Amino acid sequence: MTTRPLPASVPAPLAIELSDVSRIHGTGARAFASLSGVSLAIAVGEFVSIVGPSGSGKSTLLHVMAGLDAPTRGEARILGQSLRGLSDRALSRLRRCEIGFVFQSFNLFPALTAAENVAWPLELAGMRRSAIRDAVAAALVAVEMDVRGDAFPGDLSGGEQQRLAIARAIVHRPSILLADEPTGNLDSETGGRILDLLVELNASRRVTVVMVTHMTAATARGDRTIELRDGHVIADATTSRRAGCRAGGLEDACG
Repeated sequence: MTTRPLPASVPAPLAIELSDVSRIHGTGARAFASLSGVSLAIAVGEFVSIVGPSGSGKSTLLHVMAGLDAPTRGEARILGQSLRGLSDRALSRLRRCEIGFVFQSFNLFPALTAAENVAWPLELAGMRRSAIRDAVAAALVAVEMDVRGDAFPGDLSGGEQQRLAIARAIVHRPSILLADEPTGNLDSETGGRILDLLVELNASRRVTVVMVTHMTAATARGDRTIELRDGHVIADATTSRRAGCRAGGLEDACG
């Protein structure tokens, strides 16, 4: 599949670009491809949903975008920077500065408070304590968790834990937010609130959001839906609701 041409209304530069990316596991007769010749372009500020059945390569695709998995073939570029040949240190710096990752299982530290969980990546980066305090406070306010900063993850609901995980992912104000099934462990009402939060972050901060989801309804909240099957992109379409909003000049009303 060739790179999807961007509409004239979509701003440059690209946030993410994959060119003929394959990810092969194993060797010989046991080899299999979780991704096969995937090419796509995601513009700065887009909200993209990735869908497909289990085993279709959705999480692998997200990991390649994050630089967590290297393509066996092809090339991945983040904000114009090729990931090919980057050292582990350079990849870590790129993720630390430009990418936030939200996991389905939250991946919070149970022995740390909510505020300490959010502060953890900034402490790893060696940021000054006063700057960490201000950044953590802003991130907790953004996800409406500022009154729960002293709570431990075990004292929080599933929705609160996911909001906390999002706060940790955005505390360094990344350009790109990658979310792997962010509503997968939540009931539909709580999941809807998490989607509202992602839409708000996309709109207010112009964060590029790429979300893996099994929820068909969730795809209507973004700009595009990319469907994977057996490691191949089989569909890449503008979300009809967003398309209708743009045609009618109602982008603000549509969120």
